[in-house]
Amino acid sequence: MSPFRRVTAAVHTIRGTIRGGARGRLGTQVGGEAGDAVNDVWLVVGLGNPGPPYAGNRHNVGYVVNDELASRMGFAFRPHKSRRADVVEGRLGGTGGVGGVRVVLARPRCYMNETGGPVSTLASFYKVPIDHIVAVHDELDLPFETIRVKLGGGDNGHNGLRSMRKSLGSGDFYRVRLGTGRPHGRQTPADFLLSDYTSSERKMLPFQVDRAADAVEMLVTEGLEKTQNRYNG
Repeated sequence: MSPFRRVTAAVHTIRGTIRGGARGRLGTQVGGEAGDAVNDVWLVVGLGNPGPPYAGNRHNVGYVVNDELASRMGFAFRPHKSRRADVVEGRLGGTGGVGGVRVVLARPRCYMNETGGPVSTLASFYKVPIDHIVAVHDELDLPFETIRVKLGGGDNGHNGLRSMRKSLGSGDFYRVRLGTGRPHGRQTPADFLLSDYTSSERKMLPFQVDRAADAVEMLVTEGLEKTQNRYNG
């Protein structure tokens, strides 16, 4: 089993233990066609690099969070018509599959520094305004296990965020940031992020991923202020 799948499986086990085996807030799959008028649809982009060699890297934790959100919706990723990303269309925050907020989860099919192109394509296809776009990504300047949520800001050297800012023409999208901490010794930040989590980190990672997925759900259903009050403390 790949590191990506091991973490995802661990998240599901933890959620079942913490919540007494309940699935949590269920999603309902909904379809969408180009040109449809869509109200309040959110685009949640998990940042990462495609392919098995990168699956367990710290830089790919955004992919893992989106995989957890897809599981909560009850659906698997599928290729988007543009062939530039894999997507899940559904709802988060409903009860028993009813209601909730319409969400499109996306995993771009490109390397991190080219993320902006697919994101811009999807935003145009689903008619998502920039203030309804969420980037889920790793953050060097936060300690491991930490989560922070914010609106706007710079890219802080993150190539995925930089590419999104360039393609969207603005950085005024939401960010759910998962701390990785910084490397010790002489390892460069790039090598550190493109390395797998340590064995001790992998034990705690499912808890961080689960909380980040909760933060995304709360952000799209209850807004930034309540989400920050819960996760930025």
